[in-house]
Amino acid sequence: MTTDESHDRAAADAIAHGRAALGIEFGSTRIKACLIGPDFQVLATGAYEWDNELVDGRWTYPLDAVISGLQAAYAALADDAESRHGARPATLAGIGISAMMHGYLAFDGAGELLVPFRTWRNTSTGQAAAELTEALGFNVPLRWSVAHLYQAVLDGEEHLGRLASLTTLAGYVHRRLTGRNVLGVGDASGMFPIDPATGGYDEGMLAQADELIGRRMPELKLAPLLPEVLPAGADAGALTPEGAALLDPSGALRPGIRFCPPEGDAGTGMVATNAVAPRTGNVSVGTSVFAMVVLEHALAAVHPEIDVVTTPAGDLVAMVHCNNGTSELNAWAGVFGEFAAALGIETDADAVYSALLGAALEGAADGGGVLAYNFLSGEPIAGLEAGRPLIARTPGSALTLANLMRAQGYGVFATLNLGMRVLADEGVAIDRLVGHGGLFRTPLVGQRLLAAAVDAPIAVESSAGEGGAWGIAVLAAYLGQASDRSLADYLANEVFAAGGASVVEPEAADVTGFARYLERFQAGLDIERAAVATLNDDGRTGTEKEEA
Repeated sequence: MTTDESHDRAAADAIAHGRAALGIEFGSTRIKACLIGPDFQVLATGAYEWDNELVDGRWTYPLDAVISGLQAAYAALADDAESRHGARPATLAGIGISAMMHGYLAFDGAGELLVPFRTWRNTSTGQAAAELTEALGFNVPLRWSVAHLYQAVLDGEEHLGRLASLTTLAGYVHRRLTGRNVLGVGDASGMFPIDPATGGYDEGMLAQADELIGRRMPELKLAPLLPEVLPAGADAGALTPEGAALLDPSGALRPGIRFCPPEGDAGTGMVATNAVAPRTGNVSVGTSVFAMVVLEHALAAVHPEIDVVTTPAGDLVAMVHCNNGTSELNAWAGVFGEFAAALGIETDADAVYSALLGAALEGAADGGGVLAYNFLSGEPIAGLEAGRPLIARTPGSALTLANLMRAQGYGVFATLNLGMRVLADEGVAIDRLVGHGGLFRTPLVGQRLLAAAVDAPIAVESSAGEGGAWGIAVLAAYLGQASDRSLADYLANEVFAAGGASVVEPEAADVTGFARYLERFQAGLDIERAAVATLNDDGRTGTEKEEA
């Protein structure tokens, strides 16, 4: 028997006998399912494409799309498992659900959604976040669930009188499948601050928040609204018969499968990159871009650019979160793909990205005078309440494909650099920074551009392309082991024991070029503010809208 035949037989056996673990992650543009074997290798995958919608001025996803996307992604995974290994899952070693963090999902006592899901991308909570930050002495970002709740209080929203519970997207899906209203500590830390000593919500801050909210709604108390907090490895419930029918309407999947705590995409990204120990960190690159750095101790001061959250094990993390990532780069890739098709050239998305990102490395180190603003939505770190994607250049700049794509790549990481400077000024030490997300599927380019932006070596694990769906599957495999070994030990000595990371060092010319680009980028932010003021969401200028 060949090695490949032995591996295929082992994979089929793991699926048939319920030794595989399943992770499902709800990303900004894809719902991805990933099935891993006892050796953590991917056995099957499935995906469903979706996107957020701007409805009545707020970014949202309809909950019926959440469920239909869940079912479609799982069905695609089951089909893939049968196609590749001749076996469909009937039971599993564990299941984990992950999703975009933060935002606002509010339910009444019967479990009915009170207002459309308000995602992390919304930036309409400025007053609430500012007042909470001052009252708590702790940075409360615009996208956190408590900021959305308090903004609703400030706005006198009618639904608050019927409010019975709040959760995140991962928490909602987990509750539908298990009946348990729980969250992993990493995801919970995006709802309300966590006390690292207890692993639960900070009691002192809860009292302070209740006092602030109580000035307008004395009857509204936070603690009863929030999900129970659980660390990685804890038992978070089991698949109910109703949950099994929801996840797999075909009826093949049996109830009773154990679940790990539902986590946010930041936490699963940390797992997927082996970055949960102090002095390690990662940068997740997708619709948003965020850096996560595990702290040795608390920060000395409160910084509006830095969110303090936790790892899935409960350790403090400094998070630099940028609302805008690769969406604009993706749009340009779509345009060039259409252009290739118009020329009669058949190609696929990976080939388009490979060509465009490869061209970026041929561009001038500073982008040749071309500026790319990737702001589809507001960007708090840059001081923007709303966004308009733009290309700007001087008449003397060189508009070439290489410079355009270099500028687009730099634009993805420009705002991240502003936040990382704050951590450097705080003296935060980083031994290892790992990149993950779809951008790193094209070898070298994403690493080199990110290395230029942060002036540090960037590693990419072989699992980086699988991302958070693989990470939450690993957390499902970790179920029940927290009492015997830490998550950091489990990852380092079992999951990633074989190594396999590639490392790219920053090149001096790129670092200098990025610095010049960033100087122009910051100076040009007034261009972005003018665009927000004059160009409405429907593409018409303010004057055109008034005339209409």
